[in-house]
Amino acid sequence: MTETLSGQLESYRAGWRARVPTDRQAVMDGHVAHLAASGIAKTAKQVGDRAPAIQLRDQHGAEFDVASLLTKGAVVVTFYRGGWCPFCNMELKAYQAVLPRLAAAGASLVAISPEKPDDVADTATKNELSFPVLSDIGHTVAKAFGVHYAFTAEVRTVYDGFKLDIPGKNGTPDDWSLPLSATYVIGRDGTILFADTRTDYRERTDPEEVLRLLEHRAAAE
Repeated sequence: MTETLSGQLESYRAGWRARVPTDRQAVMDGHVAHLAASGIAKTAKQVGDRAPAIQLRDQHGAEFDVASLLTKGAVVVTFYRGGWCPFCNMELKAYQAVLPRLAAAGASLVAISPEKPDDVADTATKNELSFPVLSDIGHTVAKAFGVHYAFTAEVRTVYDGFKLDIPGKNGTPDDWSLPLSATYVIGRDGTILFADTRTDYRERTDPEEVLRLLEHRAAAE
């Protein structure tokens, strides 16, 4: 039986704890706690809210409007930090694996990253993704959903230690910020049906949870 995304992430987190220096772990753990205390998970768009418009460039460089997918059925929207993030790549691959089941439930899928279009394209190619992967330079859509957050000075130091130039990756000089690894399901009428806005980037919505919602709705229709 194929391991679930939750299982894969649990295994990777154990390796991360064994591999990453404890002082860096402490900073990242502290930042996750800081985000939780900030209330961002509750102030972000939630179930019952109307989803903001999503019009961004996809991995092919074309303008993509998620409204075109909503005419056909529900849309799963997942925000990821970037192709440099192993947790994100595991999530994207997990969604690619269940794409036929999403389609059978009448739903579509898009992923959104703040990275530049070329990097978004590289991520889609590397992970063999066949769904739209969108570039949200400047966090326009992430801010509209309320899932955008800024780094603390301590976290910037840790990312410097990892040799990760986030402003350079995102094409936004001096802007050290990212979106939460949030997942939404948007109904055909634009209403949010599911929202997972957890603040720990090392945890993700398991696609199986999203599928249960979509398959239940499809069976009831």
